[in-house]
Amino acid sequence: MADQAVLVTGAAGFIGFHVAQRLLQAGRAVVGVDNLNDYYDPALKQARLALLLNDSRFRFIRLDLADQPATEALFADEGFPAVIHLAAQAGVRYSLQNPQAYIASNLQGFANVLEGCRHNGCGHLLFASSSSVYGANTKLPFSVHDNVDHPVSLYAATKKSNELMAHSYSHLFRLPTTGLRFFTVYGPWGRPDMAMFIFAKAILEGRPIKLFNHGKMQRDFTYVDDVVEAIVRLVDRPATPDPVWSGAHPDPATSSAPWRIYNIGNNNPEDLMHVVAVLEQALGRTAQKQLLPMEPGDVPATFADVDDLMRDVGFRPSTSIEDGIARFVRWYKDYHQL
Repeated sequence: MADQAVLVTGAAGFIGFHVAQRLLQAGRAVVGVDNLNDYYDPALKQARLALLLNDSRFRFIRLDLADQPATEALFADEGFPAVIHLAAQAGVRYSLQNPQAYIASNLQGFANVLEGCRHNGCGHLLFASSSSVYGANTKLPFSVHDNVDHPVSLYAATKKSNELMAHSYSHLFRLPTTGLRFFTVYGPWGRPDMAMFIFAKAILEGRPIKLFNHGKMQRDFTYVDDVVEAIVRLVDRPATPDPVWSGAHPDPATSSAPWRIYNIGNNNPEDLMHVVAVLEQALGRTAQKQLLPMEPGDVPATFADVDDLMRDVGFRPSTSIEDGIARFVRWYKDYHQL
């Protein structure tokens, strides 16, 4: 598998960029696909891409995965042994304004990826799900063995749908698929629409930061290098059927098909106010805080149970929020030449 190129979709995106970079460092050839849309500043995507293109083992193809003929052709031409599918329309809040973007990218695009894998001998499809699938669940920590049938945003519903679509392909065509529920990923080269980036920018510009639920939020902030480590450990371990899985007592995390789900989180929820305090310290500035009520589609707390990940690949994310934020702020100041 090591000599044939791995496909990384969303390669110009935050997590996709880091995964592609890590695979290249390990000597793997990578084909990166991205549509370079303008959901956030395309200049940031271009800057990530420029770094990847410094490596001769990286090839980039600009492509919208919702384009069925183009995606079919890509898979037929390349015959990827492994696919790491990280392309998606991201963001909970934006899904309230532009639902069609989520249907096209997260459902149509994912269906095209599944078809490409099915017809062209892919040995393992890893795909991004999200902690948002836990929706209205309040039992903490969130476990992959709990049911997730109550999403509170369309974004979450599309991610839950991806898990179900993958399962049907694993069941029908024995395509090994692994779903990864990411918990609030942050770090260098992060997305400008996410809290860490928004807060840093506002604090440095002397503008107020919005803290929803009056700041009484907890998030399982997960440093991007930990996410990448989990993905790299899993890519060459295709999902296998669970021999003790029973339809009489169905386990939501495993299956009689070669399909499984993992939480990828720091296993340590942080109070939002503490995160802001650490960020203030790293930036050397005090934030103006605007306390606001809860927003639709949002949840008060996330907390990942990562026991299954630890059992199967011997790794659990553990970068402290202090260390992670320090590294993010160093990158942020460097990138913006502050």
